[in-house]
Amino acid sequence: MASNDAQNQRSRGLPGFLPGAPDPDHSFHVSLANPGNQVWQPTLPPPGSLPAGLEYLSQLDLIIIHQQVELLGMILGTETSNKYEIKNSLGQRVYFAVEESICFNRTFCSTLRSCTLKITDNSGREVITVNRPLRCNSCWFPCYLQELEIQAPPGTIVGYVAQKWDPFLPKFTIQNANKEDILKVDGPCATCGCFGDVDFEVKTINEKLTIGKISKYWSGFVNDVFTNADNFGIHVPADLDVTVKAAMIGACFLFDFMFFEHSLAGL
Repeated sequence: MASNDAQNQRSRGLPGFLPGAPDPDHSFHVSLANPGNQVWQPTLPPPGSLPAGLEYLSQLDLIIIHQQVELLGMILGTETSNKYEIKNSLGQRVYFAVEESICFNRTFCSTLRSCTLKITDNSGREVITVNRPLRCNSCWFPCYLQELEIQAPPGTIVGYVAQKWDPFLPKFTIQNANKEDILKVDGPCATCGCFGDVDFEVKTINEKLTIGKISKYWSGFVNDVFTNADNFGIHVPADLDVTVKAAMIGACFLFDFMFFEHSLAGL
């Protein structure tokens, strides 16, 4: 079933406008020790050439993010900490992300809650930290909007994701460590997804070129109504800077909180 899901997500394809080719050096390997739970064992670049832990991202042009279903939350009707598996296009797990937040924030601040997402590799080493402060989210209030801070490795800031005010469309920018805009992300007017995928286009600063997209995959009527589990795909050029890819993973988490956290939001 997992391999079929991965094939279905990959079959959505990389649009023709995306540069880069998947697996250019045939560096994807499947761990045979436990074929039912595949993890990625890539051929890594030379040590020190990339931030520690981000070597895995250097060869990816499709990053799949799968939110794990929390049965306890479903049964009790409570909001539990989010957990995500981050996979390559073959469905092999590359990273695992866990939300750290207090119950009070999850209950009373809901989708606006402050939290920290810690991303670990398959050896359990923390490689990316995503910090989300408590911020506003309203088209009628253009101040103190949503923002994420991305650290990779933990303690070293490599970028930010910042919401830009717009009365009609979800708009964001990907920023470097100096808070300089390097990419723009534009979402659709309606993020409900009405029985289809929801795409956030990633564009250059002048908006003349679309270089990728972040997609929320529609997972079916039953899943969307009765669970909060979401599936996302990040389509990027394979040669995009790994710190920008890390920031886009953070952006994906932010979109999940803002637009798809409640079960009915994914319809």
